[in-house]
Amino acid sequence: MCGRFSLFTPYEQIIEEFDIQQAFDEDYYMESYNIAPTHNIVSIINDGAKNRMGYLKWGLIPSWAKDNRMASKMINARSETVDEKPSFKKAFQQRRCIIPMDSFFEWKREGKAKIPMRIKMKDDSLFGVAGLWDTWKSPAGEAIHTCTILTTTPNELMIDIHDRMPVIIPESSQAIWLNPNVHDNKQLKTLLVPYPAENMMAYEVSNKVNSPKNNSEELIKQSS
Repeated sequence: MCGRFSLFTPYEQIIEEFDIQQAFDEDYYMESYNIAPTHNIVSIINDGAKNRMGYLKWGLIPSWAKDNRMASKMINARSETVDEKPSFKKAFQQRRCIIPMDSFFEWKREGKAKIPMRIKMKDDSLFGVAGLWDTWKSPAGEAIHTCTILTTTPNELMIDIHDRMPVIIPESSQAIWLNPNVHDNKQLKTLLVPYPAENMMAYEVSNKVNSPKNNSEELIKQSS
């Protein structure tokens, strides 16, 4: 699964690397070292003409849901079945997004202990993770825009840490993933594969990352 990540890359760099033509004002951008479910997260969609960047609430609420209670269980979607599950298959066809990250966290089991690990690119580069989004209207009529992160089987680096990892979309495939006019399930699912392990690295970090209340640069430093 993917249940925690960081994004502290400068705003202008995100705009440039993801070719954003429409975005919220820079004053609204909040760097974070410990992003958790239910947080509003930076997300990128394509409206058929341009890439747009905004905030989506992490935890998908399908448009047809009667209430918002299922959001906490919908932070991730399994890529293997995303085109089959009622909660995801329409969004998979029509509402795909990319979530920028500079690292994500996973907890490695060692006996009874759970060791927090930070996983990132070896060159510290920004990367984009596959997501789906939807809009749900509350009983009061408020439009709530939410998202989920797609996961896949682990690569060689992740296999000793966890049995799932987020789907990282390489830059060369991002335009296809975001294009709302692409509806070929087979083509889309070829993108939902483990990212090459040789480009990534992982290391242990402080257990302070266990609490979303903690949010500082200390959380991404390697534990001695």
